[in-house]
Formats: sequence, C-alpha cells, structure tokens
Amino acid sequence: MIVKETSLKDCFVIEPTFFKDNRGCFLLEYNKKEFQEKTGFDGDFVLGNQSTSQYGVVRGLHLQRGEFAQAKLVRVVKGKILDVAVDARKGSETFGKVFSVELSADNNKQLFVPRGFLHGFSVLEDDTIVSYKCDNYYEPAAEDGVLFDDKDLNIDWQIPVDKVTLSEKDTKLKAFNGF
Repeated sequence: MIVKETSLKDCFVIEPTFFKDNRGCFLLEYNKKEFQEKTGFDGDFVLGNQSTSQYGVVRGLHLQRGEFAQAKLVRVVKGKILDVAVDARKGSETFGKVFSVELSADNNKQLFVPRGFLHGFSVLEDDTIVSYKCDNYYEPAAEDGVLFDDKDLNIDWQIPVDKVTLSEKDTKLKAFNGF
C-alpha cells in the first residue's frame, strides 16, 4: 500500500496493492496494521456503506458532529467520482481548505477522510458504485453539512451546474461561513 499525504492535515490518498495476471486481478483493499503504521489512524471501521449513482449526482458536503464524528475510507467499485474533503476542524492549520481527487475503478485509489472533515463526491460516470467504511455509527441527530456550491469553498465538481442532481436534504444545507 502506498500512502500519500494530501494538502490537508491528516487526510491521505491510499493506493492499495494491486495484482493482475491472465486470471484477472486481486486488490488488497485494507490491512489494518499497515494502514495504522502509515497514517497514524488507530480507530476501527465499524460501518460499511455503498451507493450507486448516475452521472451528475453530487452527494455532500456532509459530516457527523461531536461524539458521532466519523473518519471514512472511500473507494470506487465501478465508475468514477471526484471525491472532496474539506477540513472543518476549527483550529486546524488547514481549516477551510479543500482537497479533491479522482477515484475510479480503474485507478483503485482510496481517500482517507479524518473525523471533523466535510466529505462529498460528484459522480462522473453513470452507474458508479462507491463503497466506504466509517469508524463510527451513523446518528441522524448529529448530521450536518454545507452547500455543495458554497462560494467561499469554490469547489469545481467537474460537472456543469445545470447537470447537477442533489437530494432535497442537500439543497437545504448552509454556507460554510455560517457553519
């Protein structure tokens, strides 16, 4: 596994070990010991989620507050996304900064998003399947988020605005400066 630091403190791009031969391929998706050694993350993933979406869907920006905060390890099983993390930890040296990376079934990259970060993604291909592990359980009352098109964050989701599809809930999120 190759671990690359991003421009955001404690946020990493992971390139898992991948083997390919005439039979097909094998991907070592996660090894707790190696992951901990290379990232410093000592939590346990306790929840696994998967979504299927069409081109133009934007999910996020979301986080869980307080004791329900979640770290996530995100990967794409099929298709392609632009995965986005925003450091929302007050006092962090990278507070309010944005990092994005293309994750796809072809490049096998993963993004580790630590607790206290907003997270979202835009779907760049139809029938894209995203799978992610969380280190804490979901609590609806702790859910929060920021508008995907927040002017201060100025995220390029790589989708024309007229092609973006949001959930009703995501249309009601607040601006980052009021977050």
